[in-house]
This record gives sequence, structure tokens and C-alpha cells, in this order.
Amino acid sequence: MQTEVFSELFPLLSTANPQTLEWLLNVAIDHEYPVGRAVLMEDAWGNAVYFVVSGWVKVRRTSGEDSVAIAILGRGDFFGEMAILDESPRSTDVIALSPVKLLSISRERFIQILFKDPQLHHRMLQLMVRRIRQFNQRLQIRSSPPAVKLAHTLVSLGESYGQESEQGKEIFNIPFKDLAEVTEIGVEETTKIMEKLHEKGWITIDNVNNIIHLLNFKQLMNLAGKV
Repeated sequence: MQTEVFSELFPLLSTANPQTLEWLLNVAIDHEYPVGRAVLMEDAWGNAVYFVVSGWVKVRRTSGEDSVAIAILGRGDFFGEMAILDESPRSTDVIALSPVKLLSISRERFIQILFKDPQLHHRMLQLMVRRIRQFNQRLQIRSSPPAVKLAHTLVSLGESYGQESEQGKEIFNIPFKDLAEVTEIGVEETTKIMEKLHEKGWITIDNVNNIIHLLNFKQLMNLAGKV
């Protein structure tokens, strides 16, 4: 991967200097995982930062044999940065929702890079603050109707990872169970709302290619209260 492509793919690296990008690429390790494979187990948090080159993953909270999806991440995002900074144990793991390609950079080397490149350090702080804002938004709509909450999830995924097409934004066909858990509503509610959105012509689901087409993004944003 060229440094220019690396920088364009990952917003975290958009302000990093060329030397930093080259160094990151030289120390990064490639990973590929099939659907359903554990990308990162709870006892491995804190060892590295992971960058999603392609595909989709879910972060899930585990308690004994029970697990709940708490976040969905796609191409261009990263995870593991909090654990390398606070070194706290985690009760979460990361699972591939689709075939996934990742790059990992060890904790020691990533921290070295942060100290060497103040722009990268500042950019990471900006993105971490944005994640806190997004979390606060989820808290603010926690008491909203299920349809509003699900629209908020779809819009957030479309804004962060959606690919533009002739049919609007495209996102991965996330299993309804995972959509429901991340949105904090029931699976039955999720199914009914998705069917209603399809009837309205706001979304279509392509089960063959595993794509959700967000056809009427503006209406979804209105429903989510983002306009």
C-alpha cells in the first residue's frame, strides 16, 4: 500500500507526515479473517492498534457465555487505541461480520510514533473526542422511539462507512440481531422497522451481495433527528 492511499483510507492518518506514514507501513502486520472469526479476543486488548482496511467488524461485550454487540466498525476505522493507553483489562472482543482485512501496529511502536509526530497525536485526540460525542448522542436518544434510534444507527453507519452508489449510500447487510443490540432495541422491533423502511422506499436489502441500500438518506436523517 502506498503512503498516499494509506493516508486517504484512514482519517486518523490524514495529518500524519510522510515519514510517519512510511514508518507505520513498514511496521504494520497484515491480517485476514473470514466471517465469524474472532479478530481480537478480550485477553489481547492492549497489545496493538488495528486498522480496518476492508470489511466490517462488531465489537461485543462479553459476560460469561453471553455477548452483546456494542459497536459496528467498517473500512477506514481503527480500534484498540484506548486499551494501549490505559492498559486496563477488557471484557470485549471483536468479531468479523464479513471477510476482513486489517493492519495491526504493536503497542510499543504505536506509542513511539505518537511521541514522534505531534500532528498524529492531535488527530487521534480529535477522533477520540468525536467518539465521545457520538456516544453522548446515543445516550440522548436512549428514550426515543425505536424507529428513531434505528434510523440514527443506520445514518451513523452511512455517514462513517457508506459507499456512494446510484442507489444512494451502501452499507453492509448487518444481521438484524447485531443492529438491534447496537441500537438497544429488540430484534422483533428491528425487523418490523426495517420492513417499514423498505415499504416506504427508504431502504432496500440486497441479500445476494449483502448490502443495505440507504435510498432516501435525507428522510432517514430527518427521522433520526439529525437535520
